Amino acid sequence: MIPEVSVQVVAPERVALSTELPGRTSAYLVAEIRPQVSGLILKRLFQEGSDVRAGSTLYQIDPAPYQAALGQAEAALASAEASLPAIRSRAERMRALVKTHAVGQQDTEEAEASLQRGIANVASAKAAAESARINLANTPIKAPISGRIGTSNVTVGALVSAYQQNAMATVLQLDPVYVDVTQSSSDLLKLRRSLESGRLKGGDGTKKVKLLLEDGTSYPLEGKLQFRDVTVEPSTGAVTLRLVFPNPNHVLLPGMFVRAVVEDGIDEHAILAMQQGVSRDAKGNAVALVVDASGKVEQRVLTVDRAIGNKWLVTAGLASGDRIIVEGGQKIRPGMTVKAVPFVPTAAPAAGVSGPVAK
Repeated sequence: MIPEVSVQVVAPERVALSTELPGRTSAYLVAEIRPQVSGLILKRLFQEGSDVRAGSTLYQIDPAPYQAALGQAEAALASAEASLPAIRSRAERMRALVKTHAVGQQDTEEAEASLQRGIANVASAKAAAESARINLANTPIKAPISGRIGTSNVTVGALVSAYQQNAMATVLQLDPVYVDVTQSSSDLLKLRRSLESGRLKGGDGTKKVKLLLEDGTSYPLEGKLQFRDVTVEPSTGAVTLRLVFPNPNHVLLPGMFVRAVVEDGIDEHAILAMQQGVSRDAKGNAVALVVDASGKVEQRVLTVDRAIGNKWLVTAGLASGDRIIVEGGQKIRPGMTVKAVPFVPTAAPAAGVSGPVAK
């Protein structure tokens, strides 16, 4: 009696291929708050963990010393400007008198030098007044970016120094957020060869990215690939990819572990073989039993790329129209004659990371 086996008839399919990569989230912008002038903290004008706007005042440094310094600088400027007209008038008189030889050349040169010193004094006083004005303007410490502010590292009454090493607080912009993932350089080269050979198409030119959270749920918003690093990390042989995701509800926080599903491209003629019809030989090669046109069984060595749902993506070893044994092959050996019937699945296959694209 000829044994009966269930077969899958291989047919090319249009499949969107994607890769799942591990990564972590990071803030889109990070601003460490440091004072630009030294002084005593009079007020803290924000609530820790709240959202702040760019330009809003976070701390107030005691402005009294800087107000006094500005007043002194403005008085010095006024004095320099008040003395300048008399010096200029004397220099002009000397220029006129030297022509009639009423005064000596040396006296004229001294008057000119006095005028230049007076002009320089005014410029120096203006610069000092502007510096004092800037210092006074920096006594309110303002947020450079909009975002969420963390813990305050200083309290009211604390003495801070200009451009100190320790940040007073940190503001993070969390919408959008970065997701930095790593991809092995070997996978990157394989993908590039597939695109260059034409086996894969790059889609519409935009890399669409989805995200899986730590608990396995899908993040509802879609991101995009911003750039791929230009160097390979020597210790890991991996390339860093930076993704950008919108984060209006602040679900994604810096430092979260996530898995990004990055679209590789479209395979217009993908060969998919059901996983239950593919096994491994003693050498670890993927093999499948195929029924030829005369009903005889032959063994094929396959090259598989990745799993897509309950199927393998086969890049070599199978062609359109081949019949793979998926059921009833336990006692079947190559060379035997069998009766092939179409395989009827009992349940819908589980959805995978990559899958067929509707035509």
